[in-house]
Amino acid sequence: MSLERLAILIIGRNEGARFLACLEALPDEVGQVIYVDSGSTDGSIEAARHFGAEVVDLGRDQPFTAARARNAGIDRIEGAEVVQFLDGDCALREGWIEAALARLDADDGLAVVCGRRRERFPEASVFNRLCDVEWDTPVGPALACGGDAMMRVEALRGVAGYNGDLIAGEEPELCVRLRAAGWRIERLEAEMTW
Repeated sequence: MSLERLAILIIGRNEGARFLACLEALPDEVGQVIYVDSGSTDGSIEAARHFGAEVVDLGRDQPFTAARARNAGIDRIEGAEVVQFLDGDCALREGWIEAALARLDADDGLAVVCGRRRERFPEASVFNRLCDVEWDTPVGPALACGGDAMMRVEALRGVAGYNGDLIAGEEPELCVRLRAAGWRIERLEAEMTW
């Protein structure tokens, strides 16, 4: 299965060691890796370049938002059919890319697939445990996804990407528009990210 048709788009700001873990977990053969940085001062831009990512340094002329960062990355995708979105503090799990691509290949009506995101240290605090529980969404057809997900570029561009006016809730809003355009979203029974 060729990974050259896949772009990976990471957004982040000052994620430090978590961002290095994100970069280290990326597969080697993908078509394009894009990192959109929102004003980091911790060497994230240099780290991304060291790992071969194309860096988009988000300008400070507007407030930083995840939607704005993701749209800036989408604008840089060249030739990829699908894009794996990642937050800079998350790392891909082994086998996810292959499972997600296989599911998209099997169903032309799916715009988005997502899997199980896990908190790496759920025992560290009650907040970590709550996040881990919240991320355990039902497997099967879904109304929305979170920030880590694999999407068809055609579907994203068909609905003009994320709503850049939103400071939160940009994924569910995007998924509403995707579903209105006739696309579907699915949560796979597969480990996706830490």
